[in-house]
Amino acid sequence: METNSEARRLRIYVSSTDKFKHTLLYETLVFAAKRYGLTGATVLKGVMGFGSSSVVRSTRFWEITEKLPVVIEIVDESSKIESFTQKILPWFDKISTGCLITSEKADIVLFKQGTKKKGFLRF
Repeated sequence: METNSEARRLRIYVSSTDKFKHTLLYETLVFAAKRYGLTGATVLKGVMGFGSSSVVRSTRFWEITEKLPVVIEIVDESSKIESFTQKILPWFDKISTGCLITSEKADIVLFKQGTKKKGFLRF
């Protein structure tokens, strides 16, 4: 991805307990993004939130299951984001829980790829 390329940010809002074919939905989406050749994906765990159910979930309140909001964020070239979105949209027809997907233009200020180093860390 080029610094001056036309980029988009895809955000997918789900719950930490949502499943797709017996796997956590956010994990399924991240691995799909990797297989699809996207530059990267990040999962952000919310500490508090509510969705269409209007039930407020928080780490502050004790629950047996830790059902919290999760955001999967992916930034890449517009064409790749649009193709990936069309690929995953049918998946959301198969889940019964609420979710939200947004996409917006992103200005890439800096994109620096790290290098993979083998061996031990040196200080």
